[in-house]
Amino acid sequence: MGRNPVTWLGSPTFPDAARDALGDTQLRGNLRKATTTIRGKRESAVAELGDWEELRRAGESVKDDVLANLDTYLERLEAAVTDRGGVVHWARDAEEANRIVLDLVQAEDTDEVVKVKSMATAEIGLNEALADGGVNAIETDLAEVIVQLGDDRPSHILVPAIHRNRAEIKEIFAQMPEPPTSDDPHALAEAARKYLRRKFLSAKVAISGANFGVADTGSIVVVESEGNGRMCLTLPETLITVMGVEKVLPRWQDLEVFLQLLPRSSTAERMNPYTSTWSGVTPGDGPQKFHLVLLDNGRTSTLADEVGRQALRCIRCSACLNVCPVYERTGGQAYGSVYPGPIGAILAPQLAGDLHDEQAASLPYASSLCGACYEVCPVRINIPEVLTHLRAEVVEAKGKRTPEAMAMSAAAWVFGDRRRYEAAQKAGSLTRFLARDGTLSSLPWPGSKWTDTRDAPVVPKESFRAWWRRNRG
Repeated sequence: MGRNPVTWLGSPTFPDAARDALGDTQLRGNLRKATTTIRGKRESAVAELGDWEELRRAGESVKDDVLANLDTYLERLEAAVTDRGGVVHWARDAEEANRIVLDLVQAEDTDEVVKVKSMATAEIGLNEALADGGVNAIETDLAEVIVQLGDDRPSHILVPAIHRNRAEIKEIFAQMPEPPTSDDPHALAEAARKYLRRKFLSAKVAISGANFGVADTGSIVVVESEGNGRMCLTLPETLITVMGVEKVLPRWQDLEVFLQLLPRSSTAERMNPYTSTWSGVTPGDGPQKFHLVLLDNGRTSTLADEVGRQALRCIRCSACLNVCPVYERTGGQAYGSVYPGPIGAILAPQLAGDLHDEQAASLPYASSLCGACYEVCPVRINIPEVLTHLRAEVVEAKGKRTPEAMAMSAAAWVFGDRRRYEAAQKAGSLTRFLARDGTLSSLPWPGSKWTDTRDAPVVPKESFRAWWRRNRG
């Protein structure tokens, strides 16, 4: 399978990037403080609902229904949007989606657009494609503003600038026309507000993502906490929404489930401060041109995998990131994709569609398989199951001539015969002469690959089989 142009952010493979991140004490401190705070608040918000598990199962059921009947619901959504004055475009991959959006922006004779935070547009590298076409895309979510002005990379699905502290943000905002006078949160927010207000009032075109698209009514839903989305979705003359095909919901009533699951899992709120819904175009109210770009970009290929397809249930809440011990120590940039953390470790490789790629192949191993991500996922994605499934596919993609494959073949040969197995046990017992303080801390190659990062237990002098023969005949 060829590699889809999912945006990779320039990181090396996960182990190399994680090693560098672990050496950044400021980063680790920022992450620990932020994830601990969010995690605690989420637990309190979820505990308020006595039917939380029933809601999770309902979300899982609705999403599985969507994935089983995706073609039907997408065609229904297209018809409903069109009936209400919108225009629907279909994009097979990132290149096609970027071309569609750029053509639409240029048709409005403008060289600047405002954007609502969108993982889909980050995935396809839309900002970079627009810049190549002479269009400047202005992010309006506060965290995205920090990332954009700092020429940085996002490190969290919900809070892209989670790795930055207030002092660092003040330095970044110094380039604004009216920079903040201190690193007080109110001063930082006020500086961003003044900077963005000018952009909102002058923009002719806005670009958004979508949290959900309702097939029956043609309604698009965006939830956010700052009000920037509401400004983008109502003030410009033209609105372009890029939505992954898996974001469709069958019925308006399904929002009852997801508008409870999403805010509590993401921002630990009972409901999102701003929930914007629109259906096509309304004369004299809001944008008078609406375009919906339905994005595939590896999603239908992922759908074909009976185990891996559950990653498409994801509603981008980031709950799995906030409980992951690996993410908390390395941050999101180490994953090298716009989708970091446990969900990124299973989603990005599948969307990319090429487990021969070294970076994609490293992500399923970015986990301790503790299962905390599965426990908090609002739509019950069994991330550990998909991780082990993808690890098996990585091994299969490498073929039978890798050192790992040859070692496993040798082990199979040893285990296949009692005499060979017992001889290997006797040979292994000799390693006790290399032990220090009851552990093996330094083995020769290839055992050094293990002991470089962890100790190995000492092999007993006598095996269980030998003990059994000696004591029980």
